[in-house]
Amino acid sequence: RSGARAAAGRGAAEPDRTDGKYGRRRARVWVAGGASMPEIVRTGSARWSGDLKSGKGAASTPSGALAEAPYTFASRFEDAALSNPEELIAAAHAACFSMALSNILAGAGHAPAEVRTTVTLRMRLDPSGPSIVSSQLQCEGRVPGVSSEEFQAAVAKAKDGCPVSKLLKPGLETLTCTARLF
Repeated sequence: RSGARAAAGRGAAEPDRTDGKYGRRRARVWVAGGASMPEIVRTGSARWSGDLKSGKGAASTPSGALAEAPYTFASRFEDAALSNPEELIAAAHAACFSMALSNILAGAGHAPAEVRTTVTLRMRLDPSGPSIVSSQLQCEGRVPGVSSEEFQAAVAKAKDGCPVSKLLKPGLETLTCTARLF
């Protein structure tokens, strides 16, 4: 055996395939026994010009959802009105959690009419540099037929299981979630 087929037998991935839409690439990741699970690849890009304090940058995504969104030192470390990486991470965490919670609830027979999530990230500046130290999720759900206990159990599972929580959790001091039905 050679190439991707030989590698596939050892659990390696096939070469990436681009679907042409929004620059999304999909690869097949091979696991023991010949079964496969899809690996989804997403990209984002940014550019920065100048030094840290007086420079400026822009961030984009291939989908166009984020197109040349400007950011600066002042928008990240002060209160300037432009974007910053932390608000993008917060939005990604809110979106991921909302989807995970909706999936868990629907899997238990309680498809939500609506889930609203706000995430507040906290960043600390210390001698070693800036660090994101906490992510606080606030969630409201309109879920017909679900009890408060079932809702809270699903919230806890989504908080720990959504992919963005899994990514952030090892570097955080706290990951909390408050939730209520409305």
